Amino acid sequence: MLVIEKKNKLRNKLIQAKTIGKTIGFVPTMGALHSGHLSLIERAKKECDVVVCSIYVNPTQFNNAADFENYPQTLKADVNLLDLAKCDFVFTPTFDELYESKSDLLDIDLGNLERNMEGEYRPGHFLGMVTVVKKFFDIVEPDKGFFGEKDFQQLAIINYMVSFFQLPIEIIGCATVRENDGLALSSRNALLNKEQREAAPLIYKALCSLKELLLTHTVQECKDMVTEQINKNKELGVEYIEIVNSKTLQPITEYNTQKVCRACIAVYAGNIRLIDNIAL
Repeated sequence: MLVIEKKNKLRNKLIQAKTIGKTIGFVPTMGALHSGHLSLIERAKKECDVVVCSIYVNPTQFNNAADFENYPQTLKADVNLLDLAKCDFVFTPTFDELYESKSDLLDIDLGNLERNMEGEYRPGHFLGMVTVVKKFFDIVEPDKGFFGEKDFQQLAIINYMVSFFQLPIEIIGCATVRENDGLALSSRNALLNKEQREAAPLIYKALCSLKELLLTHTVQECKDMVTEQINKNKELGVEYIEIVNSKTLQPITEYNTQKVCRACIAVYAGNIRLIDNIAL
């Protein structure tokens, strides 16, 4: 496995692989790797000849400076995990390697895809995210990109960006990996204290209760009941819960079992922000 900081060096290595017909799989991360990330590497290895993983905490997608400063960074441990997972290349660029300036953002209108849920509560987040992913795509030129469904809105926006720029990349959405108690794996979980960690599985449990609640209650009543259920725990506070059309990400007001919907939620445990979602 090679750890590479310079984009031109990585490009040259990948050109050599493509010249002999190798397919490239790409997994972008912000580090602090866990089993969820490693499952993406495993999937990429099954479907591609060469796997590239990036580790880069991208400042342009943080609307909260404190959140950026507190984001866990464990590069040495991450590299060891990727080596054990038999990743081929780890790309660890600096800001200057990727950006000309902090205003060097992608010219794209994400429309309604970014106007609710994460987009509403984290203004500018998705433009920063999609900018850095596009930069990585331009460097790596992968055949396939692998992304977790835990960040469902992000996945939808990446699919839109690929279509918008007509990039020859297949985006593979991979199922959320969970702890045994249901908590979605996240790098932020490492920041939870004992009481917060014990409370956090309630998020998934409450989401799962929606499947039955929606059969006998209105969408708004269901959202209110889930919010109340979670907020009863003093360690947790719901920021938003939304039930959306899985394709358009637009909120629904009436539930229909014939339509593909997704329940998405953001919850604070102290000052740690956790997100999750399930298919309905």
